[in-house]
Amino acid sequence: MFGLGKPRSKLGKYLDRRGIKQEWLVSKSKVGRTTISNACGNSDYMPGAKSMQKIIKALREVDPSARADQFWDL
Repeated sequence: MFGLGKPRSKLGKYLDRRGIKQEWLVSKSKVGRTTISNACGNSDYMPGAKSMQKIIKALREVDPSARADQFWDL
C-alpha cells in the first residue's frame, strides 16, 4: 500500500513505516499541509526551525524518542 513509486524523505519513510498519515501530522503539529508534504516528499527540503519543532513535538506523542536529526541534517 505504501511506497507507490513516490520519492520519500527520511520523514516520509518514517511515517510510512509507522502507519502515520500526513494529515494526522498536519492536524497535530498545526503546520501547513504544503510544508508537511514537502518535508515528506523532498529529501532536500528543510522546514523552518519553528515548523521543525512543531513536527517533532507531534511525533513525540507516538514516539517519545523522535529527534530532528533523524530526519534532517542539522
